Amino acid sequence: MATSSRDRKRRTRSRSKQRRKKVERPPRQPMPTRPAEERIRDFQEVALGFTAELAQKEAQRCLHCTNHPCIEGCPVAVDIPAFIELISEGEFGAAARKIKETNTLPAVCGRVCPQEEQCEEVCLMGKVDEPVAIGRLERFAADYEREHGEAKLPETDPATGKKVAVVGSGPAGITVAYELLQKGHQVTIFEALHELGGVLVYGIPEFRLPKKIVHEEIETVKNLGAEIKLNMLIGKTKTIDQLLEEDGFDAVFIGTGAGLPMFLGIPGENLNGVYSANEFLTRVNLMKAYKEEYVTPVKVGEKVAVIGAGNVAMDSARSALRVGQGKSDVSIIYRRSREQMPAREEEIHHAEEEGVKFNLLTNPIRFIGNEKGVVEKIECIRMELGEPDDSGRRRPIPIEGSEHIVEADTVIVALGTMPREFIADTTPDLETSEWGTFNVEEDTMETSKEGVFAGGDVVTGSATVIKAMGAGRTAAAAIHEYLTEK
Repeated sequence: MATSSRDRKRRTRSRSKQRRKKVERPPRQPMPTRPAEERIRDFQEVALGFTAELAQKEAQRCLHCTNHPCIEGCPVAVDIPAFIELISEGEFGAAARKIKETNTLPAVCGRVCPQEEQCEEVCLMGKVDEPVAIGRLERFAADYEREHGEAKLPETDPATGKKVAVVGSGPAGITVAYELLQKGHQVTIFEALHELGGVLVYGIPEFRLPKKIVHEEIETVKNLGAEIKLNMLIGKTKTIDQLLEEDGFDAVFIGTGAGLPMFLGIPGENLNGVYSANEFLTRVNLMKAYKEEYVTPVKVGEKVAVIGAGNVAMDSARSALRVGQGKSDVSIIYRRSREQMPAREEEIHHAEEEGVKFNLLTNPIRFIGNEKGVVEKIECIRMELGEPDDSGRRRPIPIEGSEHIVEADTVIVALGTMPREFIADTTPDLETSEWGTFNVEEDTMETSKEGVFAGGDVVTGSATVIKAMGAGRTAAAAIHEYLTEK
């Protein structure tokens, strides 16, 4: 939405005062966290969030620059200077409402989005000091609104009579539903699992993103009137064509994510005790398998090895620590060096604090099991870094004769994911890439099939929550235009 005249006047007055008087700004405020030795034995949230005092101090660091590069750095174009100024003035609920003008899930994004690569990366304060902690302020405002009962439903347009099917209830699908419900369209969400939330509930651990927060933020789409259909695997239970031709939907959005795990393709991957990160985290996060009273138990041994070094690998390693009540020896095996690790620095730091070890420049070449078919060792080879590959990172090259054994009775393979093929296999006129992702028009997210749109990881492959939401906003605008013209 456009910035209000009130916001512009406030910002102008603030900048004028700063020009007349040099302002001494406080340093970046640290995020309070629970002690590592305490938190590795439970799944409670690690980061405790800003107090009102810390939030206002951090908000005072904003330079109120004229170009607002942080807004351009945000995939959903949150008016960051405006909400930060509201926090500095103590108007915390108003700050949350300002964020929600373009961000459906601010409490989620404030916790899991890589702001350091987006809005904070281009923050001008970062040129003279550390950037403003935009993500932590976003979390504070959203938490304050929720905890103080100040959340309000947005106004909606009159009913249009148009029906939209949203397939998948992850960040992209929830964003599309939220935007279209406000436009007066009737929305039905189809979710394959028994809970809404997609990757937010099955992929991200409780200690990083409490599920209560996910459920409460998603509750908004229910309150706006969305119809919810759980345990509905589109492509199996129903096809896209059936939704359009038999069920009378005027448009379909596909936001089914990328839930098919990738493996190494080396001997021994079928041994007991070798998990994909997708299976391990789903059982831990969605099925609460670490609790003895649940019927889908998951166990870890004394020596756990996690293959990979992205955020999912860090989540897997830190979850394994907690499942083992801090008694398991957990290590990351990664074929490059620390500088090339794709995980967020904050997640790597938390893993190190909690005792996760790092076997770097190391690559598995086979898993070795015992006579019962259970993994007990990994044969690895040492690597050295050569010239950069297509990703821009230096290519890892095996060192001849450096094979060695790593003890491991539990292995979690966290190498990324790709989309499942249920929809593509049953909708032949939907074009896909060689990686199984849907081909779309970037400015509308429309697929090769008329009236069918797609966004999020099912288009990009594994990416961030906020980028999926950005794709959802783009798709929602295009779907609304399509329905209006139709």
